[in-house]
Amino acid sequence: MSQPNLSKTFLNKNYLALKLAIMKQAPKFLLLASVFVTLAGCAGSIPSNNSQNNNQTVNAQTQSAASFNYDDYGAALAKYVDDQGLVNYQGLQDNPQQLEAFNAALAQVDSSTYESWTDEEKIAFWSNAYNSFTLQAIINEKPLKKSIKNIFGVWKIKQWDILNQSKTLDGIEHGTIRANFDEPRIHVALVCAAVSCPPLRNEPYTGARLDEQFDDQTRRFIASPQGFRIDRDSNVVYLSKIFDWYGDDWIKSYGVEDGFTGDAGEKAVLNFISGYLPEEDREYLAQGNYNIKYLKYDWSLNKQ
Repeated sequence: MSQPNLSKTFLNKNYLALKLAIMKQAPKFLLLASVFVTLAGCAGSIPSNNSQNNNQTVNAQTQSAASFNYDDYGAALAKYVDDQGLVNYQGLQDNPQQLEAFNAALAQVDSSTYESWTDEEKIAFWSNAYNSFTLQAIINEKPLKKSIKNIFGVWKIKQWDILNQSKTLDGIEHGTIRANFDEPRIHVALVCAAVSCPPLRNEPYTGARLDEQFDDQTRRFIASPQGFRIDRDSNVVYLSKIFDWYGDDWIKSYGVEDGFTGDAGEKAVLNFISGYLPEEDREYLAQGNYNIKYLKYDWSLNKQ
């Protein structure tokens, strides 16, 4: 019988010892592996700081747009504009916080919110913005100017933040409202801070009441010495220069070929105005046998 191989025997013994050691430590390795996988999974589910900040920004913007309202603007109008449409500019200049808060809010409204509105709500939005920015332009001057025309670039250069963009007052009036909406009554709603302008309402325009408010603005303006007057003794009809500057805006909705006096824009304007007059005045305008003259425009500040 041959003797056993000593080297092979030694290797077999060491192999068995190593195997037993690994088996004894296996539970610890498995536990560590399980913990590592669990932690890795949890780390993957925790948002990064950037993700949290982005979500907070989006939520803040959404909340800001959703909560947009005319409360601050309405409070400022009610406090500093009287029933004749004249403005206490000194008082507003001394306490501009509500007006400034509203103007800041105009910049935060996003395009998706705006596009969800009706045309009436959009027109109200732009009308309020124009009038509010005009008030801001006036009170930004220290001391107050005697006329808005004394403020350099007030209509064509000065930019205002609105709807996540910048616009001039002319951009709002001509590039946005007149360009996108067939609503000539806008010319009795936008107030350029002058005595001969239509009166500034001491309440904001709203989509729900826009037609009523614009009709009331029209009645108030044509009843004023700055808007319209009939002189039967001289056979002259006097109109605000506003109807001269923008008369063509009335042609689409109020244009007529027969009756009245003047060119196409003047006839359309007179046809429009006649709808707000007593029957006797309507008949006088419709027969057309009179002259048209335009009232001198007073650019003095519409202040109390």
